[in-house]
Amino acid sequence: MSGHSKWHNIQKTKGAADAKRAQAFTKIAREMIVAVKEGGSGDPANNSRLATVVAKAKAANMPNDNIKRTIEKALGSGNTDNYERVTYEGYGPSGVAVIVEAMTDNRNRTASEVRHHFDKYGGNLGAEGCVSWSFDKKGVFVIDDEDEELDEDTVMEDALDCGADDVVKEDGGYTIYTDPDDFGTVNDGLTAKGYSFVSAQIEMVPQNYIKLTDPEDVKKFEKMLDVMEDDDDVQNVWHNWDEE
Repeated sequence: MSGHSKWHNIQKTKGAADAKRAQAFTKIAREMIVAVKEGGSGDPANNSRLATVVAKAKAANMPNDNIKRTIEKALGSGNTDNYERVTYEGYGPSGVAVIVEAMTDNRNRTASEVRHHFDKYGGNLGAEGCVSWSFDKKGVFVIDDEDEELDEDTVMEDALDCGADDVVKEDGGYTIYTDPDDFGTVNDGLTAKGYSFVSAQIEMVPQNYIKLTDPEDVKKFEKMLDVMEDDDDVQNVWHNWDEE
């Protein structure tokens, strides 16, 4: 796995994420509701998709009461939420690859908004599959170690014992990668060993990264990311811009 710093990127965005906590919880709740419906169960032990979202919610410090209420809402007969998953692919400035994962109750509205975000900031929406071939789907756990209290060998051994594929030590923390099918097992194993995460989710990890050398391109791409992440329909934005 490349040494590209996942923890570095989280550090850069953490302040903004804290300010948008309510919006983040709303998006996670929507994902949770869909996971309950698709998995047919409100019990994470019997619904791997739900278990993945619950792990993501806990890493984002979503209160347990919120998680419980969201699952109960999804199970309720009066719940009329009708969201579906949609993925868009395209390019940002200078050919940076972008994958946008959305959850919507109106495909036309969401497609129009995402296309507008691409167009406005020098990118373009592409066809399905145009960039996803250059990403790998992986389970990604990020552990905070800014105080350098963790022993690298111990973290490595614990993660691999739990079924992880790779561990990358970074300034301020560790990033652990795993096969998506092993996400729940690794999450449960590391949690049982006392680890907590600043991020835990299934991600699209780039196989290579692109540096932007033009300050105007950097400005446009940052603005495009901000606008997309503020879009209520957009769940995740993955890209191969090397932000370091």
